[in-house]
Amino acid sequence: MQSLSDQLNSKLAQERPAAHPKSALSVLMLGALGVVYGDIGTSPLYTLKESFSQTGLPVSSENLMCFLSMIFWLLMIVVSVKYLLFILRADNRGEGGNLALLALVLRLTRSRPKLFYLMGVAGVLGGSLFYADAVITPAISVLSAIEGLQVISPALARFTIPTTIAILAGLFSIQRYGTSKMGALFGPVMILWFGTLGVFGIKGILGAPEILQAVNPLFALKFIAAKPLLSFVALGATMLAVTGAEALYADMGHFGANPIRYVWLAIVWPCLLLNYFGQGALLLVKPEAIENPFYLLAPQSMYVPLLFLSAAATIIASQAVISAAYSITRQAIQLGYLPRMRILHTSVKELGQIYMPFINWALLFLVILIVLIFPSSTALASAYGLAVTGAMLITSLMVAVVMRLKWRWSWGIIALTAGVFIMLDTVLFSATATKILSGGIMPVALAITIFTALTTWKHGQQLLNKKFSERSISIEKFIKEIHRNPPLRVPGTAIFMTPYHNVVPEALLQNLKHNKILHERVIFLTVLFQEIPHVALENRIHIHTLGSDFYLLELHFGFNDEPNMSEAFNYCLKRGMDFDSIYQASFYLGKETIVPIGGDEMALWRERIFAAMKQNASSAVEYYKIPADRVVEIGGRHELG
Repeated sequence: MQSLSDQLNSKLAQERPAAHPKSALSVLMLGALGVVYGDIGTSPLYTLKESFSQTGLPVSSENLMCFLSMIFWLLMIVVSVKYLLFILRADNRGEGGNLALLALVLRLTRSRPKLFYLMGVAGVLGGSLFYADAVITPAISVLSAIEGLQVISPALARFTIPTTIAILAGLFSIQRYGTSKMGALFGPVMILWFGTLGVFGIKGILGAPEILQAVNPLFALKFIAAKPLLSFVALGATMLAVTGAEALYADMGHFGANPIRYVWLAIVWPCLLLNYFGQGALLLVKPEAIENPFYLLAPQSMYVPLLFLSAAATIIASQAVISAAYSITRQAIQLGYLPRMRILHTSVKELGQIYMPFINWALLFLVILIVLIFPSSTALASAYGLAVTGAMLITSLMVAVVMRLKWRWSWGIIALTAGVFIMLDTVLFSATATKILSGGIMPVALAITIFTALTTWKHGQQLLNKKFSERSISIEKFIKEIHRNPPLRVPGTAIFMTPYHNVVPEALLQNLKHNKILHERVIFLTVLFQEIPHVALENRIHIHTLGSDFYLLELHFGFNDEPNMSEAFNYCLKRGMDFDSIYQASFYLGKETIVPIGGDEMALWRERIFAAMKQNASSAVEYYKIPADRVVEIGGRHELG
């Protein structure tokens, strides 16, 4: 009879996944418009107003020209050049985003321990800053849109906060139903949104066309030279125009780099510039319009429709960052930075459409909290830029590593590209750091908290693996002992899940110790997540014959793959693996309880955090889609100290 490993491995190479047909470019562009550009597309609601509010400068022709020049060149350098030309090239097999980039950089730096460690810390910090951004974006976007109530009638101002909270609560409450139906409207609504920005912008520019002179960088440069300290604050305010630029990179895997580039150049960038310059032209004629130049740029008869359109656009911007938070959390789990969490799929067609209850309600709590703490877009803007510029700086640092180690660029070219971007991002980050006492402390505290949780889980798991490996028996030694002194073997297949390589799972040892029996076939099952987005189906399954009817089965997944155990075993059965049946096998899972005692390798307070995270991790049965009626859990207590 052919061996189990031969039955499978002889057929795996014959299988190839069917190629997915490419979506039409226009469809991808429409999707990118609706998802990728929601955040940066709603920046005109508050950017120019906050530039004057945060600097305290009067609305004058000179100051307007300076701020618009800064906005124009920030959009040009940060988005059009840095992200579209360079950052989008640094993909991890088609996937973008902070954690996908981190996985790529860790692969490249594995032979350089110091750089590997530094990039790991930087990448996790970037992911932590993303969560801070994910909290602030829905709050400032929706709040700035609903502040249009005050323009319609000052008497409506008291409804701003309740209406904002109601919209946010409604948005988070419907997440469990999925976004496929609502997502179909995202593109058309954003076309209407950007079209409205452009039309009203042109209307404003026609009233004072001299505002177009602000494209000259000398206006910004002269201001910087004359008032270096004040221009530093101004940069921290005008950079609000580029918030959301990270979404271009984060969503690259969904739409591809070229559709994102085309939409920016053809629609988003022109309409944003028209609206910013239209607001500037309005302020040249009516400086008092600084109260809310976005709404006051429109005819009075359009205030109410514009309020509804703004609310819709900000909901879309919020939806994009909420969905991204689910995705990056799943990536963090599968890269080993977070414990398992409950993941629900909201679409039978799109595996990427997921809902995570814990993340959803945690985000809602934090978003409402900061709306109550910062009850206006002006107050909240002070907290916004720090998380964004911090994430942008870390992205630039990691891409510099990719330029050197993957693209093999010379140091001179890297200095002229990544070096310039790092310098600009450092200036922007430093400028937003001046707001640390006026709101910037909030995203910093949130990012530090998340960073602590991510690194504690990663370090705790490493220590647990080390402790277990030190006191465990190697599989080879165990099988030799079983061959010499065979216990009673009972019919059936036992599958012992273990994250540890080359050591016998504790669940097996406990079962043998107490029950004095072994199944006739024993499979050690390890699930491994690779530092790539996807592992092809034919490469996911590796099985090794160990002798005495023991087998080692490895299932490999990418950090964006769905780890479905039932599907994986059904695939094995189709390839001829004589298992009896997966639904007849017994799964033995170890359930670890951490006892915090403190020690040299981890502080007691971090051990307590790790123990709490371990205790509240989602069930492996649910996470890996294991048939629940075939599972046996065997517990154990472990000390890390």
